[in-house]
Amino acid sequence: MDIALYLGGSVLILVGLVGAILPAVPGIPLIFGGIWLIAAVDDYRHVGRWWLISIAVIGCVGLAMDLLAAALGAKRVGASRQAVIGALIGTLAGLFFGILGLLVGPFLGALAGELTSGSSVTRSANVGLGTWLGLIFGTLVKLVASLTMVAMLATAWSVGGMRR
Repeated sequence: MDIALYLGGSVLILVGLVGAILPAVPGIPLIFGGIWLIAAVDDYRHVGRWWLISIAVIGCVGLAMDLLAAALGAKRVGASRQAVIGALIGTLAGLFFGILGLLVGPFLGALAGELTSGSSVTRSANVGLGTWLGLIFGTLVKLVASLTMVAMLATAWSVGGMRR
């Protein structure tokens, strides 16, 4: 039974790593769930309370940055409130159109939102680009946080194994 649970935890981590790139998959929560499952099956001998808390903090920071990145990118270029809302709507709508939708949706949403606020097409395109760059930055931060969580699991496992 333990082998099946270890395998399940590993699958959660692998699916979570895919989710670090694809916004439709909740990558960081899946990775943390897999790590917690592996730690629990091992009775927390290798990955104890402080390792789990540290990994959770990294995950929370990664999630927060990912969620805020597109809005921060839009605000950085002076986007209107409508552009920020448009970027959020574009991101959500983009989920239904695959990778292309995820890449283009936030840009188009911010562009449309900025246009509704009365800005020029050029200004709106700049806002859309800033929003898109923020989304890319958020994805990179989420990927780094995800890989850091997995590296911390590996480190905790190897350090915990030396105490035996």
